[in-house]
Amino acid sequence: MTVSPPQPRARVRSRSETRRSDGRPVRVLVVGGESSLSELLSLALRYEGWEVRTAGNGADAVSAARDVRPDAVVLDVTPPGVDGLSVLHRLRRDHPDVPVLFLTPGDSVEDRVAGLTAGGDDCVAKPFALEEVVARLRGLIRRSGAAPARGDSLLVVGDLTLDEDSHEVARGGQGIHLTATEFELLRFLMRNPRRVLSKAQILDRVWSYDFGGRANVVELYISYLRRKIDAGRTPMIHTRRGAGYLIKPGE
Repeated sequence: MTVSPPQPRARVRSRSETRRSDGRPVRVLVVGGESSLSELLSLALRYEGWEVRTAGNGADAVSAARDVRPDAVVLDVTPPGVDGLSVLHRLRRDHPDVPVLFLTPGDSVEDRVAGLTAGGDDCVAKPFALEEVVARLRGLIRRSGAAPARGDSLLVVGDLTLDEDSHEVARGGQGIHLTATEFELLRFLMRNPRRVLSKAQILDRVWSYDFGGRANVVELYISYLRRKIDAGRTPMIHTRRGAGYLIKPGE
């Protein structure tokens, strides 16, 4: 295995989601020779709320970049079909400003110099922690101007606001006090407005471990949120029977 296992996730996370300057999710292209590595990276990046496209070889990477116009690229130095440096040169022809993070097979000076000299923006040596890749990408994306450096900690859905940094929540300008778990549940819903989230997705994201079928805890905390968010107002939290829950502006 080439990736250090991630540390157990905190029950409440203080990091804020990086988004594009137009408010849409960041788009990342992952190019890697090992399918297991690409899958792990994709999961970690989607966990951040980013859109991820994968490519298993150089030709697919160039084609995918033309389709999605990524905000950043994670590039294995040795994907199959075409070597990583050749892929970089071809990507740069179509996307000269896209930041590229190299994954190198070892922490050797030669590997890092080769990647940076070829036009890469940063390098991470294997084995690595997924958190490090995410942090490096976030910095590259912000420096490239694809995402704003400040002001991205505020989530807004209709008249409901949630500040991920200060943990302040308000609806219609009126402050709402939430427990730590209620806050994390609301944050997950607001990061995915109008999207139905299953109980399994919510359990994994908010509680970060298997409740062994006790999915009723989700129903319980959804009811808590409704009492605080929707009481006396147009409902924003909705149930899709048999599918899950979603949040959308009150209508």
